[in-house]
Amino acid sequence: MATRALGIVALVAVGGATAFALAGVPADLNQGEAQRIMYIHVASAWLAYLSFGVTAAASVWWLVRRDPRADAVALAGAEVGVLFTAATIWAGMMWGRPVWGTYWQWEDPRLTTTALLLALYVGYLLIRRLTDEPARRATRAAVVGIVAAIDIPIVHFSVVWWRGLHQGPTFMSPDTILNPPAPGQFVAALLLMLGAFSLAWLWLMVNRYRLARLDWEAEESARRGRLPGLAAAVPAPRP
Repeated sequence: MATRALGIVALVAVGGATAFALAGVPADLNQGEAQRIMYIHVASAWLAYLSFGVTAAASVWWLVRRDPRADAVALAGAEVGVLFTAATIWAGMMWGRPVWGTYWQWEDPRLTTTALLLALYVGYLLIRRLTDEPARRATRAAVVGIVAAIDIPIVHFSVVWWRGLHQGPTFMSPDTILNPPAPGQFVAALLLMLGAFSLAWLWLMVNRYRLARLDWEAEESARRGRLPGLAAAVPAPRP
């Protein structure tokens, strides 16, 4: 019941934040209407970071405690993170075409490292399909989930370390916290979208975690059920 209520609240919040971003904020003077895609793009990117960070933390939890709940959280984070990373890339392409004149440029460090991040966690999900044994699968995936998380700070700081099409950090940098570069309406729209997307993220995480736990329990039950059957299938030795 609580999960259903969370889903309804998240849906209403996303709709309200989208309406405000479309109608409650003026178009950017330089980029025009295309700039409105920024609200989806940035919110999706931050939640992709959060999702993969959760996967990495849960992977450490699994390796230390071998708790099935940790593997379920890690899987939920990876799948939801792949979804938000794909949304980030799609929104960025839609924003880049009218502003940069191209959908994609491999020479841009943030584009390339973000594509790598998506590929790494798609690989994480594929590795989980290599074995049906839950513990072995969780251990292999945990190692990949931790190593892949190294790319998260690389993606985030790529605009600082290298030059490309992406501009430098606009929000949450030491130079801009005291002197905001954008009008309050733009910041409010971005924060509203981030809050609404966070509710949707939480709803997705809770539901995917529950499904992962059910899958784990079903696999363990099936494995335990096979063992007596195998033993019974072996004929008793003749006296």
